[in-house]
Amino acid sequence: MLCPLLRLIQPHLLPSLPPSSPHTPGSHLTTTTLPLSRSRLRGVVSDMDGTLTIPLIDFQAMYKAVLGEEKYTELKSRSKAGIDILGIIEEWSELEKGRAYEVIADFEREGLERLQIMPVMLQELWNFDAKKIRRGLITRNVKAAVDIFHQRFGMNFSPALSREFRPYKPDPGPLLHICSTWEVQPHEVLMIGDGLKDDVACGNRAGAFACLV
Repeated sequence: MLCPLLRLIQPHLLPSLPPSSPHTPGSHLTTTTLPLSRSRLRGVVSDMDGTLTIPLIDFQAMYKAVLGEEKYTELKSRSKAGIDILGIIEEWSELEKGRAYEVIADFEREGLERLQIMPVMLQELWNFDAKKIRRGLITRNVKAAVDIFHQRFGMNFSPALSREFRPYKPDPGPLLHICSTWEVQPHEVLMIGDGLKDDVACGNRAGAFACLV
């Protein structure tokens, strides 16, 4: 289910909301601080896996394969927000990184073979196009996956930033880069994603509007 905000973009306006409105279970909406005046929606930036596409990767199995069962269990018990597998790998030696990314690539290839678009997003994407609202993409997946997504579904998100772009989510850098490319302010952009710790955090830190789906 999409958050109610996507029903409120006519006529290209983001609603005025109290600063730092909290996310409540079932609301599917998380916001950040916005100017008191209504802001024109100039662009929408979306996550890919689990937002534009149906999640098909077994992330738990992937994390266990990369970290090992014991390390995975230890990290999971210590982190309520979830495991940042890419952040962990960045601290490893180059040899260890290479092996880890090979494992991740294997899981991602399996997911790509069964890649499906999230049906409810199709209508929303058409709505954005009809209103001439730009759309970009930020994912922690690889560029090859983004290319296949574009080719298979005949869609284009630009810029489309994969994990080859550093820093990656939840750092606000990718979203700020897109805002700069579009020559718009962050508060004129909506970040959509299915992850609080990656997508919503990225949007909030950049000063954009963030929508949890």
